[in-house]
Amino acid sequence: MSTTTAAASPRRGRGGRERVLAAAARLFATQGINATGMEQVAEEAPVSKRTLYAHFRTKNDLVIAHLQSLVTSGATLESGLTREDIPPRERILKLFDPSPSPTADADADAEADTGPVRGCPFIDAAVEFPDPDSAVHSYAREQKLRMVELIAALLAELGCREPVALAEQLAILADGAASRAMVLCDADYGRHARAAAEVLLGQALPGTD
Repeated sequence: MSTTTAAASPRRGRGGRERVLAAAARLFATQGINATGMEQVAEEAPVSKRTLYAHFRTKNDLVIAHLQSLVTSGATLESGLTREDIPPRERILKLFDPSPSPTADADADAEADTGPVRGCPFIDAAVEFPDPDSAVHSYAREQKLRMVELIAALLAELGCREPVALAEQLAILADGAASRAMVLCDADYGRHARAAAEVLLGQALPGTD
């Protein structure tokens, strides 16, 4: 009786959409997007399938909402670029810090710190939705283009003469480092790309060596 009551009570509570997104984040991170079914998400949340589909009509809707939630929560490679509490140059170099956890569940942070290293969620999503015209792939592409725009804006603020070209180079370094960190399961792999980024910044920015 007590087990049934405990399991059922979250379904009657509020925040069904948030529970679905948190469950999707955990499942997508651990087993991939295509390997995760909607029924599994509903069970993990837990919510009824009716509630799940009331918030997300299709799996594509859920995946895009998941990626959007990562952007708003700061759990992406690019999140440091918009921080106003640190100088522009340091914001750029934060691209090479260990990637934040892609899970939306704060309780999972401790486990994520000792679990497998994840790469960029936008690259992961684009790989799982290879059709460039698909909604998920298109959203992932928008975010990676936005990443270059943010870097270029910071470089222009720092006085770089060709900010867009350098922004593309730094984005390639950051994306490559994140992908290799995931494949090699080395959370600190970004240190190699950071060293290369510091050389590029030193050559391109006035008053630095």
